[in-house]
Amino acid sequence: MEGQVIKIISNLYTVKIGDMLYGCRARGKFRKDNISPMVGDYVKIDIKNNLIIDILPRKNELKRPVVANVDMAFIVTSTKKPNLDLNLLDKLISIITFNNIEPVICFTKIDLLNDVEMDTITKLKTYYEMIGIKVFYNIETNEIKKLIRGKIIVLAGQTGAGKSSLLNKIDENLNIKTDEISEALGRGKHTTRHVELYNIGEGYIVDTPGFSAIDLNEMNKEQLRDTFIEFRKYECKFRDCMHDKEIGCKVKEAIEEKEILKSRYDNYLLFLKGLEK
Repeated sequence: MEGQVIKIISNLYTVKIGDMLYGCRARGKFRKDNISPMVGDYVKIDIKNNLIIDILPRKNELKRPVVANVDMAFIVTSTKKPNLDLNLLDKLISIITFNNIEPVICFTKIDLLNDVEMDTITKLKTYYEMIGIKVFYNIETNEIKKLIRGKIIVLAGQTGAGKSSLLNKIDENLNIKTDEISEALGRGKHTTRHVELYNIGEGYIVDTPGFSAIDLNEMNKEQLRDTFIEFRKYECKFRDCMHDKEIGCKVKEAIEEKEILKSRYDNYLLFLKGLEK
């Protein structure tokens, strides 16, 4: 039978099939092949022997947290206290896109903004939506609940951005009062190898406080360029244009025409420079 791994503690894998949970071990063959089941994996199990006998193909996998088949990453982005950090936002979008995960932006604390600040956020929301990224305010609870239904979600964002508040809005039964999500979920202190999917709303949230710490060094310059999805529609003079110092760069022309958000381009150049060191 086929199911999904929702928790791993040491060498014990909890596999969910329908409403049933099975504690399984993995075949020795996996160790020989130097692979291991991951949380989020779809697997075939031998129920009689409580044994994982096959791991189905993954659409993606992360090293930190160790999780597979993630559908979306919610980038929880504070607009004030702490102030909006567009550098971090664009960095996370690149990392998430590179890992074949759909980025979703969730702006928080808009109630703290004055009219001018709110206008800035509205324009940012319009731009990111225009390039194909879903954007929500954290008060849009019903829309968010619909979006995460049946999906595996990771949360990313700066400390104090409102990740716990977002979870409370999605699932009122949580009553989270702390900023530390792993503690707030009330599952106790984790063992070193403990990764788990938590059923929140009608989706799964991965308990992943370390996800935001992933850096850009996993990708090369060309891969970084390709994570800036709005650059792709411009045909530059040179096919391998890095949109930096090249002649005939259509992306730079688009910046001058204000078709591309300048903060996005400036952050791209900063990230590119960081990879060249």
